[in-house]
Amino acid sequence: RLGPRHRPVPVGRGPGRRQTFGLPYSRTVAHAVTDDDREPRQVELVDDPGPRSWRKAFDDLGRGWKQRALWGYLGWQDIKQRYRRSVLGPLWISISMAVIAVAMGILYGALFGEDLATFLPYVATGLLIWNFVQGSIIEGSEVFIANEGLIRFLPAPLSLHVYRLVWRQTLFFLHNLIVWLVLVIIFPQPIGWTLLLAIPAFALLMINGAWIAIVSGILATRFRDIPPIIASLTQLLFFMTPIVWQYDRLLSMPAVAERARIAEINPVLHFVEIMRQPMLGQPIAWHHWVVVGVITVVGCLTALVALRNYRSRVAYWV
Repeated sequence: RLGPRHRPVPVGRGPGRRQTFGLPYSRTVAHAVTDDDREPRQVELVDDPGPRSWRKAFDDLGRGWKQRALWGYLGWQDIKQRYRRSVLGPLWISISMAVIAVAMGILYGALFGEDLATFLPYVATGLLIWNFVQGSIIEGSEVFIANEGLIRFLPAPLSLHVYRLVWRQTLFFLHNLIVWLVLVIIFPQPIGWTLLLAIPAFALLMINGAWIAIVSGILATRFRDIPPIIASLTQLLFFMTPIVWQYDRLLSMPAVAERARIAEINPVLHFVEIMRQPMLGQPIAWHHWVVVGVITVVGCLTALVALRNYRSRVAYWV
């Protein structure tokens, strides 16, 4: 009985010769085969890892990364196509972000009695990070469905579409970063050397955006009800995440401090805090980094398992 890692290889071709096939021995074992009991020959064994293997999962990630020129170009074209024939073009990304941040900052600042000089940059920075998280979650659930034609007819690794998604969200983030820079200039913040921590924090955001896209994307290709469910839950997460309300302010209130810690059950809170704290010069709470590190490791392992087991089925499910 042939094992899943081996397949028979025809040998002994030629006129007047009977075709024989290799047997499922390991690559290191030499097996002699006779052709009409006259001429001994050796079998060349081919080690086929099969569709479900760690090797092919890592190979998919590696080949997708090597095609950086392709998914980098496609990601930039996605943005250009979205604002085609527009006078301002991609600048609308920053304008939309600025209008929403200023409007929500003024509104909730008046409701909560906050100082706009500190609350407006707080809201804008939170929205900047949230837009990246939201885009990675919602668009990640449709990353393979949206690229159905390319997956079926283009022999490219699945990870290429994930890299393209993360790169596109990164470009959105860089455009919106202009709003944060303007607000920091208008309303100076106590920014110090901890601003450098925003670089590894954003790298963690990108890695988590990638594994979320892989897991939710594969799941959504099999069950098409997943994208609308994820979209609804994402809207709920916005109000559970300290974007327009200050988590530290609740902790400073003795009456609600203990109950306020329930908000840390929300994993998005930790991702927002590891990036917002250095960008606004706030004290660094290292327990947020620990939680994000654990989520990143568990999420990456889950994505590898999903890629190993279901990578070959995505083309049929889409």
